Amino acid sequence: MEMENDTLSEPTRKRLRTSHACDVCRSRKIRCDGNIPCAACTATENECTYGSEANSRGKSELILEGVLRVEKFLHEMNATIASSAYLDRSRQPLFSPAIASSTVGRGSFSGSPLAELHIGPHHRQRTPLSEAQIPSNLENAVLDSWHTSTTESLLQWPHFDMFPSLRNDYVSIFQLEQSRPPIRTRSTTMYPYVTAEDVDDILGAFEHGVNFWYPTMSRSQLSKTRTIIINGTFDEEGPYTCLALLTMSLGCASQMIAGLASGAVLSDEEQKRRAARRAMGDIYFDSVLRKLHVAHTDVSSTATHCLFFVAMYFAFLRRPLQAWEYISAAAAKCLILLSYPPHDETPEDQERIRRIFWSCYILESDYLAELSSLPLSGIARIESSVPLPGDHYHTHAAAQDEEQSSLYFLACISMRRLLNRVHQLLYARGTGASLDNARFPYVVAELNHQLDEWRDVLPAAFAFSVGFDCQPAATEHGGFLRQRYLTCRSVIYRPYLMWMLSGAGGTSPGSGGGSGGAMTMAMDEPSPFGVATVATSSSSSTATSAAAVSGGGGGGGGGGGGGPVVSQEVLRNCKACLDACLLHILNLRGFAQTVLVDTWICSLSMAGAMLVLLAACRIPSLRNLIGPEVLAAGEHLRQLLHGWQQVSGEPTSPSVDQSVRIIGEADRFIRQVYGSRDVLSL
Repeated sequence: MEMENDTLSEPTRKRLRTSHACDVCRSRKIRCDGNIPCAACTATENECTYGSEANSRGKSELILEGVLRVEKFLHEMNATIASSAYLDRSRQPLFSPAIASSTVGRGSFSGSPLAELHIGPHHRQRTPLSEAQIPSNLENAVLDSWHTSTTESLLQWPHFDMFPSLRNDYVSIFQLEQSRPPIRTRSTTMYPYVTAEDVDDILGAFEHGVNFWYPTMSRSQLSKTRTIIINGTFDEEGPYTCLALLTMSLGCASQMIAGLASGAVLSDEEQKRRAARRAMGDIYFDSVLRKLHVAHTDVSSTATHCLFFVAMYFAFLRRPLQAWEYISAAAAKCLILLSYPPHDETPEDQERIRRIFWSCYILESDYLAELSSLPLSGIARIESSVPLPGDHYHTHAAAQDEEQSSLYFLACISMRRLLNRVHQLLYARGTGASLDNARFPYVVAELNHQLDEWRDVLPAAFAFSVGFDCQPAATEHGGFLRQRYLTCRSVIYRPYLMWMLSGAGGTSPGSGGGSGGAMTMAMDEPSPFGVATVATSSSSSTATSAAAVSGGGGGGGGGGGGGPVVSQEVLRNCKACLDACLLHILNLRGFAQTVLVDTWICSLSMAGAMLVLLAACRIPSLRNLIGPEVLAAGEHLRQLLHGWQQVSGEPTSPSVDQSVRIIGEADRFIRQVYGSRDVLSL
């Protein structure tokens, strides 16, 4: 089926320059329509002026303003959801009563009143947070345990019962990782011989890799690290020696995975060079493990930094349980130092702890997204009370690199907060709206609005287009953010797909004797979230505005309508989910951040995307929404993940290997179902 409104296959957006832009649009470098006031200023409630002096605020402040505006919309959305729980009885349901009543209503999104978001640059928590002081989950972007959006949860869908090989020999992710042999340490401590030029190259790779994605290390720390490594003063006890060795480990890892996004085939000589860098990084890391008690027993920003970098290297080694353990340890020290700031704390120490806090927040949430039973560290429950990263923290030699790194970090933080809200609002166990047919369309529409807001405030260096014929992102960092965007979009629209897969879309023959159960789109009833509501009707005339599409039950339909009719709006939203899943797969490249930090997470996410596509391929009305590009998805993923495992070296991750197997099986079944166009019953 061809869809008229493909929201993802949009043409590449071109910036239209005009000499009549207002001061606000000119300073933000966004399109201005030239009206007084212009549309952008009206939407953001800014004063619209023309011809005034240029805005003195820097790019970082402008991007931060946009991030905070998105946060404001999120809080307003949560408040609306909380208050709308009282209106559920009187509100017109979005689906037919017969279908809506088949799902037990979830509890309302209730909680303590929303408090004002504390983001002031001088805010400091001087006393421990009491239970009463901790803001509610509505204010904080918390990803609670036991949510239902993990890849393992998808694999339990009954739609895969007819594909038993997907689950054959499957072992839970935790059991696979928990049964791995521990890291083996060397019997004697040794340090690689490196020249001053080697040190500069390694630290440069660290600065443009790890310290760009998670800008936690200052220039003064890098300078001190260089001195320690060149002088060889490794025997001194103290967290700074550990930090210097960890920086070298991560620098070697950054060199090892550099340039994979191009997809070029590595020569044997290049593979040997990268393997040598991996070995050097492991030697530095081995020496750290012998000194790590210093970081555990010290309570300082440097000790916290060490624990965070240990987590990063375990992530590089594709050991998620160990990475999570040290993320939690670093987060615990962050909470201590935020609650009890040391009397000798410098502004640089304070900013460093905040940046480590936000880095732990991102990574912990990433792991919780796939291992939903992991205990929470508690940092997400106070995230709205911790200021976002500031400007006055020098992390890079070049001012432009430093600014771009700060903006990228803010974009990643904002996206992770939005992802957490998506998981929490839609898939939290017991309260998620994804199974409440009367509620989830409102939540989906608003969350997608917030996602578009996030994309609109991205700086030009990280801008990207979306579609099957779109151009590659201008930078590797823009490509990584596009992957985050597509992940979020697919999860936002998944409830529509779940609703269709549940059989409510009329795919079962004889599921309603006539047209009385038909679902149509009543376009004259606007929803409070700006989307049309769905009403029921016994007359086919009410379906004209929706161009309703039958779910199809085979050849024995018997003329006049053997089942419910699905509106075009519902199918468009299903297509939004399916397109996002497929684009998420096809746009994946060997981004340095993905390979170094997220290989394990990415493998599970891609397996989940393939499972969603396979489930949709079984339903004729959904299969028609998937383009032929799906036939190339599995091989694309296998080549990438196999290549990353090969470059990263032994031992490979058993859960990554299992994800590759599931991807291969799903790809085989997709080719059978999609390629033959067979109609499989539910």
